Amino acid sequence: MGLLDTLMGNASETSIEEVREELSPILADTEQVIKAYKLVRDLVIFTSGRVMFIDKQGLTGRKVNYHSIPYRAITQFVVESAGHFDMDSELTVWVSGQDAPLKIELSKNAAPGVQKALAEKLFG
Repeated sequence: MGLLDTLMGNASETSIEEVREELSPILADTEQVIKAYKLVRDLVIFTSGRVMFIDKQGLTGRKVNYHSIPYRAITQFVVESAGHFDMDSELTVWVSGQDAPLKIELSKNAAPGVQKALAEKLFG
């Protein structure tokens, strides 16, 4: 993750091995981490069965909110790539049963990987 992305508050791709080790107590036995993006302390994880939005709260980050969305619940998504003057791209996900979509700011280079991960799980 680049320093500029961190300062701008944009999620960048991070090590799958690191995330797998951190999440091993909560992942299903057959669940695999496919892609991982980190935003300072928070994470967006694509696994073989769901998307996880992980929000580490408080000063120490001990309190953690795990928001799991099974791929089958995603009705649509938008990945907005960055332009020449934009420093970020954006992921918007609509989930069945929820009125408002979830929005996550990503680094400029993360858009293709995020779009591919979602497309493979939803359409592949």
